[in-house]
Amino acid sequence: MTDIIKPDLKVVKQIISSGGESLKKCYQCATCSVVCKLSPDDSPFPRKEMINAQWGLKDKLVTDPDIWLCHQCGDCTAYCPRGAKPGEVIGAVRKMTIAHYAIPKFLAKMVGEAKYLPLLIAFPVLFLLAVLGAIGRLHIPEGEIVFGHLMPHTIVDLVFVPIFMFSALVFAGGVLRFWRNIQGQCNGKCSLMSLIPTAISVNLDILSHKKFRKCEVNKGRALAHMGVLYGFIGLAITTALAVFYLYILKQESPYLLTSPLKIIGNLSAIALLTGITLVVINRFNVKAQAGMGSYFDWLFIGVIYTVVLSGILAEVTRLMGIAILAYPIYFVHLVSVFFLFLYAPYSKLAHMVYRTIALIHAKKIGREEVEEK
Repeated sequence: MTDIIKPDLKVVKQIISSGGESLKKCYQCATCSVVCKLSPDDSPFPRKEMINAQWGLKDKLVTDPDIWLCHQCGDCTAYCPRGAKPGEVIGAVRKMTIAHYAIPKFLAKMVGEAKYLPLLIAFPVLFLLAVLGAIGRLHIPEGEIVFGHLMPHTIVDLVFVPIFMFSALVFAGGVLRFWRNIQGQCNGKCSLMSLIPTAISVNLDILSHKKFRKCEVNKGRALAHMGVLYGFIGLAITTALAVFYLYILKQESPYLLTSPLKIIGNLSAIALLTGITLVVINRFNVKAQAGMGSYFDWLFIGVIYTVVLSGILAEVTRLMGIAILAYPIYFVHLVSVFFLFLYAPYSKLAHMVYRTIALIHAKKIGREEVEEK
């Protein structure tokens, strides 16, 4: 019996509009799969993904864990004889996949398109202004600069904890659907208990950025992404310490710069700022070989810059005693963190989640290891 495959032009156009403009240039020479140091020898990527993308076979693409094994090194794009930019195409497919698994769908659509950015920003701004209005804090407080005087920690918790939980639930739902779609390839090897040591091994690889170090064209990505990763980890630890200080030790901010919380927080902010700056520098350095990335990529970069710079500047202006700057900058910081948390399941931040799951799956079924090429 012969299967009839019909191209889905809507999906093709979606991929093209999401950063895969060069998709149609591919003529299936397989150079991309040959040069990729992360691609398994058995059914390698990204050649098969380029075929499925050209035909608009969405069902195959969104259930393909290999799109996450790609680390977008740019090697395939640099060596492609037709300028088809496979790395950029796979990036567009990942964006489509994130939207496929996320709910509600309209938020995924809005995060993925530049025309909706003003609305995405307006929501947290208006929401937080409404909160400040409700508690009578629509003014710059007098006296010593204490950000809790603008928005008390109890209000911050009431606003941000539900947002965090919402994002966590959206991530959980998406990951469960993604796992159901790929676990058929496990052949009985993916029991929950057996996945624990595999997950530990994969996370150790992620912490060392083992795979990023295999990139040839963009060797600087490893250091840049490590800065971003460890910056995020450090700020997560800082948040946990803040909860401990506040609710266990009963100590409210501001804290001394010499306290462990401030030391870890400030070092993490510097690491994140340095990492994201190196990401931008690397993009410009290899733009001819690997491309500049899509709006989806740059939105994430912009959000990270806004979060970290507003946080640093809020602290600096507080220490300088400039209330007229410190409080508005702190408000911008709250807006940017709100934006980051709320839209995380629909943004490039979702890569960290889906890629980890795909790497665990690949290692478990023996697909993750590749021979040196």
